[in-house]
Amino acid sequence: MSQQAQPREASEPETPHLDFAGTTPYEDYVKADVLTHLQHTLSDDPGEMVFLVTTQVMELWFTVIVHEWETAAQALRQDRVPVAIDALKRSVRELDALNASWRPLGQLTPAQFNSYRSALGEGSGFQSAMYRRMEFLLGEKSASMLVPHRGAPRVHAELEKALHEPSLYDEVLRLLARRGHAIPSAVLERDVARRYEPSAEVEAVWTAVYAGDEGDEIARLGEALTDVAELVWRWRNDHLVATRRAMGAKAGTGGSAGVAWLEKRAQKNVFPELWTARSHV
Repeated sequence: MSQQAQPREASEPETPHLDFAGTTPYEDYVKADVLTHLQHTLSDDPGEMVFLVTTQVMELWFTVIVHEWETAAQALRQDRVPVAIDALKRSVRELDALNASWRPLGQLTPAQFNSYRSALGEGSGFQSAMYRRMEFLLGEKSASMLVPHRGAPRVHAELEKALHEPSLYDEVLRLLARRGHAIPSAVLERDVARRYEPSAEVEAVWTAVYAGDEGDEIARLGEALTDVAELVWRWRNDHLVATRRAMGAKAGTGGSAGVAWLEKRAQKNVFPELWTARSHV
């Protein structure tokens, strides 16, 4: 074999930069050392660690999803529908990841859950401030849900602000009105601090949108919202199933009705007219 035909010897990869004056740039950006030292279990059961970490991961996903929906709401106020659709599509992928968080907990037996349930005391997921902000953005407003956070002034102020701001769906309906669709004044001028209630007139608007051009910007916005709504329903249903499997029909932590309360939540559709309009197209 001639020298020219011989394969060239692969060069050794360069050694990455390992010597830093302080913490690594990765640590400075990600704060991994902070994140990985936030786990303080309260029982001797080894299964509590995965419960605690999974719950903390859920809180991080809540945070990024709130960011996406607030980005979408702001874009809709500015009539920047493509920007809103992009944010909603990102949130769909994030909701997929959030929903997958149930997998480590989805097959807990009652005995496994009971081994550390007492460590929760009166703690319950419905006390999550970031999840509450998600619900407020979806139009599920309730002033009473601010009460558990009175002892945390910053959190309470953020929730109170979110309560009195238009929801993501409110911004969608205002956009529809600006685009010439017949959204009734009672819907546009409603008290946004109250839970959104379905409207026959809004249903008729979505029916007309879906009976038209599927490539229309508003129709694509409607489908992005429907994707979000479907995954929110799946989140609620997966929560219900995991809870039913772990504790049956017992009362939930924090004084909630447990499975009964979750069943009621799972029956509700987010952005309701986007679902009912389909029966008329």
